[in-house]
Amino acid sequence: MSRPFRFGASMIVPAPAEEWRAKCRRAEELGYDVILVPDHLGMVAPFPALVAAAEATERPRLGTFVLNAGFWNPALLAREVATTDALTGGRLELGLGTGYVQAEHDTAGLPYGSPGERVDHLQRTIKELERLLGSPELPHARLRSSGGTPVPQPAQDRVPLMVGGNGDRMLRLAAEHADIAAFTGARPVPGNQAGKLLPITPEELDERVARYQDLTKGRAEPAERNLLVQLVAITGDPEAAVRPLVERVPDLTAARALELPLVLAGTLEEITAKVLAQRERYGFSYLTVLEPCMEAFAPVIASMQGR
Repeated sequence: MSRPFRFGASMIVPAPAEEWRAKCRRAEELGYDVILVPDHLGMVAPFPALVAAAEATERPRLGTFVLNAGFWNPALLAREVATTDALTGGRLELGLGTGYVQAEHDTAGLPYGSPGERVDHLQRTIKELERLLGSPELPHARLRSSGGTPVPQPAQDRVPLMVGGNGDRMLRLAAEHADIAAFTGARPVPGNQAGKLLPITPEELDERVARYQDLTKGRAEPAERNLLVQLVAITGDPEAAVRPLVERVPDLTAARALELPLVLAGTLEEITAKVLAQRERYGFSYLTVLEPCMEAFAPVIASMQGR
C-alpha cells in the first residue's frame, strides 16, 4: 500500500521575528505537515529558526532541509539537535546532506573537498550522531552526571533522519541510516562554485530510485521518500509557466520541462494526477515545495486529503 501524503514548505526567505512567525502560522493554516529550513549562508540559521517556528505553531513537524554537514562538527551538532528537539516538544526531523555550494565554504573559511571527502564527512557525522544522541556520551549527559546545570535531552527516542542526495554512496547512506530518503530531481553542474543545478529526467530518476530500492532489500521498515518540487503553477497555460526554466536549461523543451518530476504546472486536476502518478512510479509520498510556491501548492494539499 502507498504511504499517505505529507507536505513540507521550505522557508528560504529571511524575515524579522514577527513576520517569520506569521509565515510559519500561514504554512500551518494551509495544511503543511512540515516546516523546513535550509542551511545556506545568507538564509536563516536553522535551529533558532525552527525553535521560533515551534513557538508560533502547534501541529507541523519541523525539519532541516538539509543541513550542510561540512558546516558542522558532529559533537556540536548533536548538542544542537538534542536541544532543539527538546525545545520544540519532540517535533524535530533532522535532514543532512553533503553541501554542494563551494562558494559558501570559501566564504566561511571551511574546506570544501572532493565529492568523496564530503560524503566521508557526512558518513562520519551520521555515525557520530547515532552514537551520541540519547547516550551517556552526549556532552550534556556528562554535565548532568557531574552535578552541572542540566541541558535538555532529545524529547524523541529517535529524531527522524533524512538523507538527501542522488549519488550511489548517498543512496547507500540513506538505505542504511535514513528514516526519510530525499531525492533532489536535479544535479549540480560540475565545476560551478555557486551551486547551479540542472534537472534530471524522469528516466534518470527511475534509475536512481531503482538503485535505492536495490540497496534497501531486506530492510525491515521502508523509509519514506521525499522529492523537492522546484516549480508549482496552477494554470491553463503550463508552457508559459515553464518558459523561464526552458530559457535557463540548454536543449530543454517546454514539453520535456512539463514532464520533469520537480515541475508541477497545469490545472489543479492535472497536477493532482501527476502527484498521484509520481507516488506510484517513484514512491514519493512526502513532497516539499519552496516558500515562493507555498500558496500556489495549497489547493493541491486540499485535493489530496485522504488519498
